[in-house]
Amino acid sequence: MKRAPYNKRSRKNELPKRGMDRGSAVFIDAQETNADHLTEDKLEGRNPVLEALKAERPIDKILVQKGERAGSVVRIITLARQKKIVVQEVEKQKLDSLSSTRAHQGVIAFVAMHQYVELEDILSKAADKGEHPFIILVDEIHDPHNLGSILRTANAAGAHGVVIPKRRSVGLTAVVAKASAGAIEYVPVARVTNLAQTIDKLKEQGIWIVGADMEGEQNFYEANLEGPIGLVVGSEGEGIGRLIKEKCDFLVKIPMKGEITSLNASVAGAIMMYEILRQREQ
Repeated sequence: MKRAPYNKRSRKNELPKRGMDRGSAVFIDAQETNADHLTEDKLEGRNPVLEALKAERPIDKILVQKGERAGSVVRIITLARQKKIVVQEVEKQKLDSLSSTRAHQGVIAFVAMHQYVELEDILSKAADKGEHPFIILVDEIHDPHNLGSILRTANAAGAHGVVIPKRRSVGLTAVVAKASAGAIEYVPVARVTNLAQTIDKLKEQGIWIVGADMEGEQNFYEANLEGPIGLVVGSEGEGIGRLIKEKCDFLVKIPMKGEITSLNASVAGAIMMYEILRQREQ
């Protein structure tokens, strides 16, 4: 069954306005938020560090491998000095011992932990741009490389933000930052206690919730994905959980012609995000 046009829906379809009642959105637990904000983290790799510098993210210091003076490393050192950030040359063995990703590319920056935003901030970002909300909801993604790739595609496809659950999901780690290729600096991420309740809140604001699932009644390119949309991307092994699946307004599937009957979570998410982008730009 195809979805009716979004302007026929009984819910409100207006863009969220600034100054909305705080009761109409889901907010992050204050104690967990404060803990996240006060903890130091690392950024590894040339592109993530360069994007952090360009995005004006607070950086304590940057470690650069001795002898590295080629390509983007020169740009990193130049920007850091302009911003009066300490740049320290160290041996490769030192960087290896500090690295979580094992792919530091000769650069590690010490920064404050990434700050999670409130759901209201993502909705406000859409309103500020005069656009219908386009939100990615991630259901129990455990692989940091998958979450990083989802953030990268979300930025490229024009999504206004990503929502992840506090439990049973990877957070914004150094590996996620590296896999996002710097997109983590530009994509707001809300970390919520209850994803199902968050979906209900989004529905109250006129946002359609679509899930990518093999049980979908129609192929993704046949569905109406225009207007306010929340895309649910399921976990690597289990897909979308039963409760979250039931919360979706409709499910769509990605047709499979080969022997393999599933896709990597970030690949499936990318296919869906770009179909949403295509329909929004028609």
